[in-house]
Order: sequence, then C-alpha cells, then structure tokens
Amino acid sequence: MKSLKLWLAALPLVLFTQLSQAASYVIDTQGAHAFINFKIQHLGYSWLTGRFNTFEGSFDYDAKAPEKSKIEVLIQTNSIDSNHAERDKHLKGKGFLDVHKYPTAKFVSTKYTPKDTETGTLTGEFTLHGITKTIKIDVKKIGEGADPWGGYRVGFEGTTRIKLTDYGITYNLGPKSTHVDLELLIEGIRK
Repeated sequence: MKSLKLWLAALPLVLFTQLSQAASYVIDTQGAHAFINFKIQHLGYSWLTGRFNTFEGSFDYDAKAPEKSKIEVLIQTNSIDSNHAERDKHLKGKGFLDVHKYPTAKFVSTKYTPKDTETGTLTGEFTLHGITKTIKIDVKKIGEGADPWGGYRVGFEGTTRIKLTDYGITYNLGPKSTHVDLELLIEGIRK
C-alpha cells in the first residue's frame, strides 16, 4: 500500500516531465519548405544573392521551455546556387568554398536565449571551410500548428552575418564585400 501511495504521489511529476519535454522536428527540405539564403555586396555597388540547395537537419523545440531548444544543420557546399553557372564554379573553387576539400558546412547550437515568446538568440558552432567559430543567430518564430496532412509543424527565421576571413576565405572582393549575410527559413515537421 505504501508503494502505491508513493507511485500515485509521483505520477503528476512523471506526467509533467513527459509533457514538458521538447518535441523533435526534422527540417522539411523534402517539401522545399526550408531555405538557406545568402547575400554579399558586389563591389559595393549592389547585392549578390544566392542559396544552398542541399542541406538537412533537425531540431528540438518546446514553446513552454524555448531555452531548451537545439538544432543541427548540415549543408552541402557544392549546392551553392547564385543563379549563374560560371560564378557558381568560381564560388566552389579554391578561392572561396573549395568544395572538393570542404564538402560540407555545419551548424550545431550550444544555447538558445529567448528575448520574448517569439524571438531570441541562438548561439552555436558554425564550421565552414574547415574552420569552426562561435556565431549568434537572431531568431524569430513564424508560427506552429497542425498541417493538412495530419502532421504538426513549426517554423522560424534566422539571420546572422559572418566575416569571410574568419573562415580563411581571403579572396579580395573589395572593402564593401568582407561579410556575408545569411538568412535561414526553417520549417520543421514533428517526428
């Protein structure tokens, strides 16, 4: 009888712990509902934009405990697409991404700091061109809910800026073209 009372007393704690665990999501690249875009100034006169077409990843998220969120993304650098084949060949070469030597880039989060219920800062380790640096990504939640196919989704956008020379990319594009702005539009499907 005593063990039954202890079990009943512990039941709410067990249920709360199970309910408060973050859900796991896979990034919906199959349905093309996720994007990794970039832009960099071209000679200081205009913007060059593009994206990475092939990447994958997953994340954990719980709206009641967003500080426990985490994400991991793996990018195939050979999938860079600036809408110009000759430029893409140049960007894939040794002066920039050197995709034969460094076929992937990777981001692994280490901390999420909420600012409010919809925004926060994601900190993590970003590896590009064989070099790993800590970066911060400004995150905004777009929304979450059931989808028409019986699943559950949540979406975020994130922005950050990286300095090319921090990652050993020293090709001189001019003084206005030293940083790349990254935009991540991530929609996840709950596993």
